[in-house]
This record gives sequence, structure tokens and C-alpha cells, in this order.
Amino acid sequence: MDTPDSDTDSHLRKFQKELSAGTVSLVLLAVLAGADAPLYGYQIAKRLQQSGGALFSDKQSALYPVLRNLHAAGLLDSHVEPSISGPPRRYYRITALGRAVFSDWAATWDDTRRCVDSVLKDATP
Repeated sequence: MDTPDSDTDSHLRKFQKELSAGTVSLVLLAVLAGADAPLYGYQIAKRLQQSGGALFSDKQSALYPVLRNLHAAGLLDSHVEPSISGPPRRYYRITALGRAVFSDWAATWDDTRRCVDSVLKDATP
């Protein structure tokens, strides 16, 4: 029989998964928009860990399919370079279209966050 705690935990995990799925593309574009040079996957993951803390710490493997999707959509360019310390690395850079989409998504995120924060401030947990 499920306890209230296990029910709460499962709901929290589901909510976190759904929320993460909707924001990973945004934060990947943000990292690449703020980069001075192309970055490969591990560098992107490290930047996310530094700025996002625990939120993105276990998500490194999940970044690669999203990077591929953003590339396929024309929001990122990529190229492969050989590496002396291992397999070749795929580097990503945001495109002009990617910057425009990022700007729109960031504005939408701000509007959504303000709306949700406004509703949540009046709620008592």
C-alpha cells in the first residue's frame, strides 16, 4: 500500500520531469547564446551544473538528444573536431535563427514565470 509520502514523491518526480522537458531547450540555447566560442556537450553540461546546480546535475546524457533536435531545427550549427584525449567532439554554436527563437522563448518564459509567481504568492502550502 502506498503511503502519502510515496504518493507525493511520485507526483514530484513526474512534475520535475515534465517541467525539465519544457525548459532544457531554453537553457541550452541560453548557454550557447552566452558562449564566446562553440562548445561541446561536456562543456555545456558543466556550464549548466555551475549555473543550475542540482537541477541539471543528472541530466548530461539527456542533453545530447535535445542538442540534436535543436540542430535539426536549424537553431544550432555543429561541427566535429578530433580530440587528442578521446573520441572526436561535436561542437555546437547558436545560429541567427536560434538567437531569435531564444529571445522569443526567454520572453515567453518571463511572462509565464511572472504569471505563475503571481498565482503562487497568494497560495498557502
